[in-house]
Order: sequence, then C-alpha cells, then structure tokens
Amino acid sequence: MLTRPSGKVRVAVLVSGGGTNLQALIDAGARGELPNVEFALVVSSAADAYALERAEKAGIPTKVIERRGKKRETFTRLLCETLQDAQIDLVVFAGFMVILSPQFFEVFENRAMNVHPALIPSFCGEGYYGLHVHEAALSYGVKVTGATVHFATAVTDGGPIILQKAIPIEEQDTPETLQRRVMEQCEWVILPQAVRLFSEGRLEVVGRTVRIREEER
Repeated sequence: MLTRPSGKVRVAVLVSGGGTNLQALIDAGARGELPNVEFALVVSSAADAYALERAEKAGIPTKVIERRGKKRETFTRLLCETLQDAQIDLVVFAGFMVILSPQFFEVFENRAMNVHPALIPSFCGEGYYGLHVHEAALSYGVKVTGATVHFATAVTDGGPIILQKAIPIEEQDTPETLQRRVMEQCEWVILPQAVRLFSEGRLEVVGRTVRIREEER
C-alpha cells in the first residue's frame, strides 16, 4: 500500500536533456493541478542540459551529478545520497538517460516513476529510447501507439504500469511527427496525472498491478 506523507509530497525530477516532461510538470503545477506536490529538486546527469534552465526559471533547486567518468555504482550512490538528503518522497524520471544500479530501486521502491513513449510492453526495454521507439512503431506497422507511466525498477521499462494513453498512428506520420504527438497528447497528460495520484495516496501496488483508489469526496 502506498500512503501519502503528511504535508506536501516532495518530488525530485531526474533529467539529462531538454526537459519537456519537466516543463509539463511545472506547467501542471502552475495551473493548480498538483496541489499536494512540492517540486523540491531537479537533478541532471549533464551540466549543459536545458532542463536546468527550465527548473531555475521555475524557482526549483537544481543539482548536477555528471555521469561521465563515474562507475555506475558510484553515480547511483551519489544520486541516492542527494535525494535522501533532500528528503524526497517521489522521484520522477523525465528523459533521464542513465541506467542505475539495483540499489536505487531498493531505496526508492514504488517511489520512482518513469514515462516511456510507447504502450508497454511494446517497443520498450534496452535500446528503445527517443526516436528509436517511434521508428520501431512505424516499422512494425502498428495502428496505435502512445505513452506509459510506470513505477521504475531495475528492469528497464519493466515496472508496474500506472497509466497509459493511446493515440492512432496517421498515414503521413514520420518518427519526428509521431514523437511530437505522443509527447503532447500522451506524455504531457498522463505524467502529471500519475504524480497527482501518488501525491493523493491513491496508488496501491499489488504484484504487477497498480490499483487506483477512488477519489475521496
């Protein structure tokens, strides 16, 4: 059972690049859609990530932990220490291009979520990221695609699914146009929704299934 901590849920967003999903979360917060959430930290694996500028404009504290030159175990330990020091309740992977050691997922079991630009279990796992996902979907000839928010585990894209949203593939789609539509119509919609559900204590993990409790009235 997942229970909401007292007070606002302190969220850390992990990034490596442009931070479009981070911006979607920031915008949802600004619209009043995440009343129980405090964006407490943005951690980047690269010092030149544009996502850091987005965070700074929104007044969110930032931290850079360079992945380059560090062993996976060392990077994971530093990340865990940073998040624990900041008393983070929920970790959100938003375009975070780093594979972490299993230790991380033990520390943040059912307290870390990832957004993936496909309908898991299709086009997911090792090697499926960015445009590669949409190239694979178009190559396979599927009629619908979309995005998935799931709890992150040591198995890449293998954790319990929280939310999914689908859109039809259009005949004229390219990997680039499909990527944009999946972001705008799926990722930017369900990621804030999943964060809100967590912050309201409405998610329960039973085996591989995430149950969503009804909203209290």
